[in-house]
Amino acid sequence: MILAIETAVSLVGMSDTDHGKRVAFIATQLGRELGYGEQDLAFLFELGLLHDCGVSTAQLHADPVNHFDWDETHTHCEIGRRLLSYCPPLRPFALPVLHHHTPWQAFVRLRVPEREARMANLIFLADRIDLIALPHYGMNILFERDLILNSIRQYSGTLFNPEFVDAFGRVQRHEAFWIALEERHITRYIWDMGNLERGEPLTLQQLKQLSMILAYIVDQKSPLTREHSLRVADLAKYLARVRGLPAEQGDKVEIAALLHDLGKLHMPERILEKAGQLSAVERAIMHRHSYETYEILRHIKGLEDVARWSAYHQEGDSGGGYPFHPQQRDCSIEARIIAVADIFQALAQTRPYRPGLSLSEVLDLLDEMVVDRRLDGEVVELIRRHACECFEIAQGNDAAFNQPYVDFSVEIAGILERR
Repeated sequence: MILAIETAVSLVGMSDTDHGKRVAFIATQLGRELGYGEQDLAFLFELGLLHDCGVSTAQLHADPVNHFDWDETHTHCEIGRRLLSYCPPLRPFALPVLHHHTPWQAFVRLRVPEREARMANLIFLADRIDLIALPHYGMNILFERDLILNSIRQYSGTLFNPEFVDAFGRVQRHEAFWIALEERHITRYIWDMGNLERGEPLTLQQLKQLSMILAYIVDQKSPLTREHSLRVADLAKYLARVRGLPAEQGDKVEIAALLHDLGKLHMPERILEKAGQLSAVERAIMHRHSYETYEILRHIKGLEDVARWSAYHQEGDSGGGYPFHPQQRDCSIEARIIAVADIFQALAQTRPYRPGLSLSEVLDLLDEMVVDRRLDGEVVELIRRHACECFEIAQGNDAAFNQPYVDFSVEIAGILERR
């Protein structure tokens, strides 16, 4: 799940999708040089993957990528802390993420435990090493390493712990360190690390909390999608319950619905926010997002069903949707529920370019899609039998609307307003 969060965040900026992976690698190598034990190295690795989880818009992504230091540097740090604090398994990372752009000299006056301060500053150093090295990855990285080292050394004792800078001076002498940072090598390294058996299995409740973090990141991609994933998840879980699915199955449907639009993080805002009809080229680009969702989720052990249900949310009843075109027998009731919930909520939700449709208008359009075999008739009939309840859920007006998500959404909105 940590790798899924890193992958999702890396897609926000559209271009460089390996920054979190490289920071995790660099920080781990520095920690090893400093003599850290395996438990601390594992923490550093995962902290490196998570450090930019507060980057939920293209602009927030652009600031740390394009500037060594910049005004309002702590905006994404504060957002990251809030998101991680919401989920108990990730809570230990919250304080280091909050301080991963805090200058080393500032910790003297801050009440931050020594371990968290050191971890945060190692990530800050790894992050800035990657920023300076980014234009040089490839054939000339070995030629430019002295330039990178000298650029970092000028901040020793101010931005960075001098002990850490000295460790970097020793590590960077090894050609293998720099070559390993190239795309094809860093991907293999992360894959190998991800296959190590570590930690405890997540409960469904913990998995839901992690999924809400991912849903929040997706829903901030565009003003059009604000709270879309959450409301689709609420509606899908309700439909699973009235359909008679077991409670645990309903929880998994909710999780799959929370994650169904992960792939949209890799879609340009100009396409996501287009008010009119998409061109043929734009539709072809949009048709990629369900597969991107599948690729993010399919590697997570135990989420194989969830990955399929999420990825099938654009498949038609006749195999005429995208991107897999499964046979009808292979498109499970769970996937069909999410598909209907997704369209119902999108039609009912007010968007900047149009008001939400009325209940009768939504139902008429769903019926048309059943006739065209774009949606499952059984699930749409379920919607009709519980139309008023479904409409309230889709608009976020029901009593079951997830309050913790709303709370941290409001808090993060306040952080962005202060920015």
